[in-house]
Amino acid sequence: QVQLVESGGGLVQPGGSLRLSCAASGSFFSVKAMGWYRQAPGKQRELVATITSGSYTNYANSVKGRFTISRDNAKNTVYLQMNSLQPEDTAVYYCARFRNSVPTGDNSVADWGQGTQVTVSS
Repeated sequence: QVQLVESGGGLVQPGGSLRLSCAASGSFFSVKAMGWYRQAPGKQRELVATITSGSYTNYANSVKGRFTISRDNAKNTVYLQMNSLQPEDTAVYYCARFRNSVPTGDNSVADWGQGTQVTVSS
């Protein structure tokens, strides 16, 4: 099984930036699609961004133009650069590794990170 470890979360003021990292370790045979989810208290889990094995990206409408997902396959690491953060972005952010090279839905997640808290507040 692949282990995913997130880092980079914390407290930031509105308008600020954070960069989340997700490092993968363990045994796996090929590069798969990766993604970031988030879940706020009392709300449903939301898919924030995905990136395929070929580095094609997709974003939720709520974060387009503000967030950027990227990956470094040589380092087995995925990043989420978050700019212009707003209080509505406050949530626990989870890194996910999909079963395929292209995301095929929420049920196609093979591995989850433990989550990292992002709080946007003055």
